[in-house]
Amino acid sequence: MDEERIEEQVSESPIEDLGSSIIRTDRGTVYVLTIVGQIEGHQLLPPTSKSTKYEHVLPLLAAIEGGQDIDGLLILLNNGGGDVEAGLAISEVIASMSKPTVSLVLGGSHSIGVPLAVSAKKSFIAPSAAMTIHPVRLNGLVIGVPQTFYYFERIQERILQFVTANSGVKREAFTKLMLQTGELAADVGSIIYGEEAVELGLIDRIGGLSDALGCLYEMIEEKRQKP
Repeated sequence: MDEERIEEQVSESPIEDLGSSIIRTDRGTVYVLTIVGQIEGHQLLPPTSKSTKYEHVLPLLAAIEGGQDIDGLLILLNNGGGDVEAGLAISEVIASMSKPTVSLVLGGSHSIGVPLAVSAKKSFIAPSAAMTIHPVRLNGLVIGVPQTFYYFERIQERILQFVTANSGVKREAFTKLMLQTGELAADVGSIIYGEEAVELGLIDRIGGLSDALGCLYEMIEEKRQKP
């Protein structure tokens, strides 16, 4: 097998396996990471469900942060929720990265996808994209004791603290959206769209792919100019 074929397989593998790619230009090298479907936690999701596995994403983020060949990270989000702790783990790693990071919500970033969207240094949302904000859910056996609901509150507090610390949304406004009734059928919570997310301070700007990439290249240039 010649060298060209080997290089072709290496470059295509991340797209097929992880939905990621690398953009190399004179302005910098950008790693594009897609977070789609549900965030898979400690238990496997059905094979018919699209999912993002945290055990794949976490070491990848570590390699991006520690590597010298990547200048910035672009995160494309079309996420339907998933495991809270796995989603928060990914969000915390992204938020702690020193390299320029930009997120772009396309389609939707629901439930635990909200912390993922605000974890980057700059966030964008498409005008038609949606974000669902609701209280923490639990599947399976629930023990009907006060301690269970106290545990729910503590998990919810972790999400509240992360979102308010990494975006401009006010705690009171976010809590109100989370506990709102009458908007979702037989459920509690809210759905907000592009412009509303920006007005609330949850997302930084309305925009698309070119806007997000342009912002990321500007951040890369600013970082290069710093002593």
